[in-house]
Amino acid sequence: MRDALLGEFHEDMDFATDAKPDEIIAIVKPWADNLWLVGIRFGTVGLSKGHLKIEITTLRSEVYTGKTRHPEVTFNTDIYYDLSRRDFTINAMAVELPQERLIDPFNGQADLIRRVLRTPVSPEQSFTDDPLRMMRAIRFVSAMGMHLSPEVEEAISVYRGELARVSAERIRDEFSKILTGREPAKAIRLLLNTGLSEDFIPELSKLKITQDPEHHHKDVLEHTLTVVERVEPDLVLRLAALFHDIGKPETKEIIEGKVAFYNHDAVGASITRRRLRALKYPKIIVVEVTNLIYLHMRVYTYRMGWTDKAVRRYIRDAGELRGKLDTLIRADCTTKNPRKMRQALSVLDELEERIIRLEEAEETAKIRPPIDGNEVMQYLGLGPGPLIGEALHLLLDAKLDGEISTKEEAYTLLDKWAEEKGIKP
Repeated sequence: MRDALLGEFHEDMDFATDAKPDEIIAIVKPWADNLWLVGIRFGTVGLSKGHLKIEITTLRSEVYTGKTRHPEVTFNTDIYYDLSRRDFTINAMAVELPQERLIDPFNGQADLIRRVLRTPVSPEQSFTDDPLRMMRAIRFVSAMGMHLSPEVEEAISVYRGELARVSAERIRDEFSKILTGREPAKAIRLLLNTGLSEDFIPELSKLKITQDPEHHHKDVLEHTLTVVERVEPDLVLRLAALFHDIGKPETKEIIEGKVAFYNHDAVGASITRRRLRALKYPKIIVVEVTNLIYLHMRVYTYRMGWTDKAVRRYIRDAGELRGKLDTLIRADCTTKNPRKMRQALSVLDELEERIIRLEEAEETAKIRPPIDGNEVMQYLGLGPGPLIGEALHLLLDAKLDGEISTKEEAYTLLDKWAEEKGIKP
């Protein structure tokens, strides 16, 4: 109903009914093209008909009892009670069919026009019934440009500890939607101001590094929020932007009267890995985000004089993430000094030009050792394991350095390495 009032029509449709799930199935099965019942324990029957995707849900309420980290679902037959248990007034509207009568007992339409987020019942009851609604409120701020009513924002601050009853996966999904919304900075400020972020990313509040009159440096939190909004709404990029300076509070030093954050990239990658794992992000996302953070400062040493070997290593280490790494590094240049901005961006431009020249000359992306892992194992008489990985890494480094190019040269290098390791081929 909310999307229809906003003029955002789509092919996903939601219906509510007093019929029980088994009754719904009996009615729609002969008509639907496909059925899916993954949500049936929550009273939802999914189906498709032509290009339409439809979900039909038995009138219900969801309440956290404290016994588990998942809500308990109970069915009822009253649409007004069902709507009263919805998260926000803008979602507590329905159209009665076939009469096409708007049912809006909590003035959700008016709130939608004003872009104000309120709860149908008291925020205290709403957030204790389902603590994830606090995250969802902030997601609507990011995704739809909503504003929290004062009572909703205050209740989040008071009841934020209830979020501990919600599974990490559900928190993760809402947080991802917050980050990839159109106003992520505004939403992240709310996570911090209400204290909600303390329950799943406690390191975030530490980015507000205390300023002092003697040592000047940019506000790390505000810088971070700027970087988040400067990258496209890609989850990996937004996560990397949010966490890219997360290691600065732990590495802050005053050296010769200046603030320094040495190794904040490595420390930040470690913190990020731990936090994303706790939120149950898929392994590929954890790996990609932490690699971006670990590598995002390396380019600043380019002017110290990178050899072709160093450039090749940068290409290899960045791998398929090189495009996103370039985006992150450019977004990280937030200085308001035009001269410093030109200098920073020119480094990236020079490096990119050099990479292009190297790839054209040597097809760097296709470089492989002259012999593969099977040949190494057969030659050394070893099975798969760390030693084979070490040997392949040695051969690849030698290939990158131009020390070997043929199989004979590779085997000669292996002989020397095996002798040092006490391995008899």
